[in-house]
Amino acid sequence: MTTTAVRAIGAYAALNASHDVGDFWGQRDADAGAKGKCGWEGRAACARHVASYTATQAVALLAADRALRLGLDWRRAAAGLAVSAVTHYVADRSGGRWREKGPSTALVRFARRTGHTKWLKRDPGAGLLLDQSWHKGWIAVAAVIAGGGK
Repeated sequence: MTTTAVRAIGAYAALNASHDVGDFWGQRDADAGAKGKCGWEGRAACARHVASYTATQAVALLAADRALRLGLDWRRAAAGLAVSAVTHYVADRSGGRWREKGPSTALVRFARRTGHTKWLKRDPGAGLLLDQSWHKGWIAVAAVIAGGGK
C-alpha cells in the first residue's frame, strides 16, 4: 500500500524531470521563437509546444507509476497534467516578451506587480528564471493533485 505522500513525491520526481526534457529538448525551435508572438501564430506555436510537453510528462508519469507501483488514479493524474499544461501555456505566452514596455502577457504583468520590473530590465536571464520557477511551483501543485487521495 502506497501512501499519498509517496505517490505525490513519485509524481513530482517524474513531472519535474520530464519538465526539463519536454521544455527544452522536446520543443521545436520554430515554436520556441513564435510562442510569445501576438495573435494566432503565437497561440498555435505555444499550443503545439504545450501538447508535446504534456505528452512527455504523461509518459514519464505513467512510467513512474508502473515502475514504482505508485497506484496513481488516472483521473487525478489527468487533472495534475491539466494543471501543468494550462499553467505552462500561461507562462510560455510570455516567451521573448519579458523586457517589453506597455501591455504584455499575464505573467509579465504579474512579475511587474510583484516588484520584478527592475530585475527584468537589468538581467537578460531574469525572464527565464521567473518562467522556470513558475513552472516548478505549479509542477509541485500538479504532483500533489496527481498523487492525492485514494
